[in-house]
Amino acid sequence: MRRAVFVAPFHLDTTVRFLRAAAGLPGVRLAVISAEPAERLPAAVAGRLAGYRQVGDALDSCTLAAAAADLAGDLGGPPERLLGVLEHLQVPLAEAREQLGIDGMSVAAAHNFRDKGRMKDVLRAAGVPCARHKLVSDPAEAEAFARAVGFPLVVKPPAGAGAKSTHRLEGAADLGQALALFRPAPERPLLLEEFLRGAEHSFDSVFVRGEPVWHSLTRYLPTPLETLENPWIQWCVLLPREVDDSRYDEVRRVAFRAVAVLGMGTGLSHLEWFRLGDGRIAVSEVAARPPGAQIVPLISYAHDLDLFAAWARLMLFDEFEPPERRWAAGAAFLRGQGRGKRVAAVRGLEEAQKELGELVVEAKLPSPGQPAAGTYEGEGYVIVRHAETEVVERALHRLVSLIRVDLE
Repeated sequence: MRRAVFVAPFHLDTTVRFLRAAAGLPGVRLAVISAEPAERLPAAVAGRLAGYRQVGDALDSCTLAAAAADLAGDLGGPPERLLGVLEHLQVPLAEAREQLGIDGMSVAAAHNFRDKGRMKDVLRAAGVPCARHKLVSDPAEAEAFARAVGFPLVVKPPAGAGAKSTHRLEGAADLGQALALFRPAPERPLLLEEFLRGAEHSFDSVFVRGEPVWHSLTRYLPTPLETLENPWIQWCVLLPREVDDSRYDEVRRVAFRAVAVLGMGTGLSHLEWFRLGDGRIAVSEVAARPPGAQIVPLISYAHDLDLFAAWARLMLFDEFEPPERRWAAGAAFLRGQGRGKRVAAVRGLEEAQKELGELVVEAKLPSPGQPAAGTYEGEGYVIVRHAETEVVERALHRLVSLIRVDLE
């Protein structure tokens, strides 16, 4: 019986889906550490747990180590695995594992994935193509980098996640505003990067004991940064069926190399990359955790697989059976239009259902009165699949054309 502790700082919908999958695996005794009370978990999940500890700070490594050690009595022995899905958990989890002598990703590797400046240093030293970058701690360093690389630039926090807090700088005035806003200092550096122009994709891969065993690809329509900069854009993610096509040979080589040199042992990683205008590949960044943006459900639908459960088995038993890609799939994110605080109306649903309903496999539709999300993933989504990639891509464009979410 595998003894494990799942860290779920907050009971977010996606976190609970992974937790439910882990708790449902045979041969597992599972306990949870969270900042929220156990009563907020669905009863079906809470009833499967061997133990639960509510803590004040579920992102502090010493707190996690103490709580995990305390759960040994509930588990019938010291925990053998300590896991969680959030990106900002990966370093505290690694530090807590080190304190307790639990197998898993090392602290050094966790920092490689989490600190974007350090990540780029490791990747460039290994010959992995990526954007030129500079971790700056004062305005002079930032201005020197801008002169050397030229505009536009991208500014982001070193420990950011996805496109959050990421901004494009078109010129010296934008740089000055960013420096005034973020006020970089030696103890609070800021990451500047060359702005990459091209089609943005993701590359999700599974490693078992340091060896790549499976991968998946998606295409962003348009890029997340463009979506952040344009509040009217309804974003889409396309997962093509042709994952083994020769056009992806180079990115497979580059991506597997990137994940390996950053230190992945066993896990599911999420890498974002660009195909530049001249055809070259460039890595944007890599995360040592499952992908967001509904990519886990997309992968599940494309392979007739429960990737939530497959991830849990991977992390708990170092086991993964590579699935066959049977479908293309895609997610259209329904983003509220306007500057309001709540959903006023959702238009076009009836027409979309009539035209595209047979392709829909999952949906979370916005409803009037619902608070505005304030993110580029919007207030809801629709997932579609079909055997042909072109059919899915057309369906995504139609969905975001037909459905409109008005805010008030």
